[in-house]
Amino acid sequence: MSHFAAAVTRGAEGWAAAELDLSGVADIEEITDRLRDADPEASVSLLFVESDDAYLAILRLDEGEDLRVFGSDAVFAEESRLGAILLGDVEEQLPDIADDTEPSGEDEEDEEERTAAEPDVEPVGDAELLADLGMSGGRLIELCAQEGMLPADLTAEICQAIGAGDEIEELREA
Repeated sequence: MSHFAAAVTRGAEGWAAAELDLSGVADIEEITDRLRDADPEASVSLLFVESDDAYLAILRLDEGEDLRVFGSDAVFAEESRLGAILLGDVEEQLPDIADDTEPSGEDEEDEEERTAAEPDVEPVGDAELLADLGMSGGRLIELCAQEGMLPADLTAEICQAIGAGDEIEELREA
């Protein structure tokens, strides 16, 4: 499986992005250490791991501590060694998060149509890990379920929403 890993950190100077090498990692602690090393003074450190144009995992550290993890699809943990390392400790699936844009008077038929139109993905972990940065859990899950959305598109959209869009774009162009 091919993958791309970008550390996006917020320090005193604002957001910065750097590619992170995950080759040879043995466990989540080693990945966390590499994320910390990207900017030891960062107030927020995010790691976006895109795999095979199919999966996205996001890790978050605040002040280098309190790891939070989100995965776009639980299948990633079953299909790859890296996915198992990133999402293996995430035990439960996300509860359904209500979409704030839905009209409250939705009837059963509309609900069935909306459910049938959603792709078969099973996001896992802490969907609210970016809520304080401008990306609600409901919006994050909605993006993951959007048909045709690649992990690179997800990363770009998320980084744009949190204010790090230029940094991730520059990293990809480098």
